[in-house]
Amino acid sequence: MNVVEKRRVNVVVVNGIIMALYLALTILVSPVASGAIQFRISESLNHLVVFNRKYLWGIFGGVVIYNAFFGMGWLDVAFGGGQTLLALALTAALQNIVKNTKVRLALNVIFFSASMFLIALMLNLTLRLPFWPTYGWTALSEAIIMTVSAPIMYYIDKRLDFAKRV
Repeated sequence: MNVVEKRRVNVVVVNGIIMALYLALTILVSPVASGAIQFRISESLNHLVVFNRKYLWGIFGGVVIYNAFFGMGWLDVAFGGGQTLLALALTAALQNIVKNTKVRLALNVIFFSASMFLIALMLNLTLRLPFWPTYGWTALSEAIIMTVSAPIMYYIDKRLDFAKRV
């Protein structure tokens, strides 16, 4: 296997580990992982894309698999996966434009919190929850998890240097 193939395999393996970690944190650690108020500890992994956009697929995969097996079915896969992919893609696109990591972390919090309108829309369609209050609660709960975890992930990165891991 040549160097390029080894790197590709490494990216796939690392993303598989991230996916498994997302699932474990959501299933085993998060007290409230679905519904109008969500405190998924696993959402802190969304910050990995700030350091290296190659982590996007592991996070996205973890969300899709969780929503498929433990969420609200195909709508949750589509809306939840879409919300995650939208926010991750926005953050990943900024990697070469916004050089300051702390600013990218803050923007990541904003992207994830603002895009929770997709989750509120799904909950409105499936459970008939009122859109605006549901959006407020989902965005607030996402903002709390993402804001609290941003400095933690920043300091973990100082130790591990996520950009050089894949």
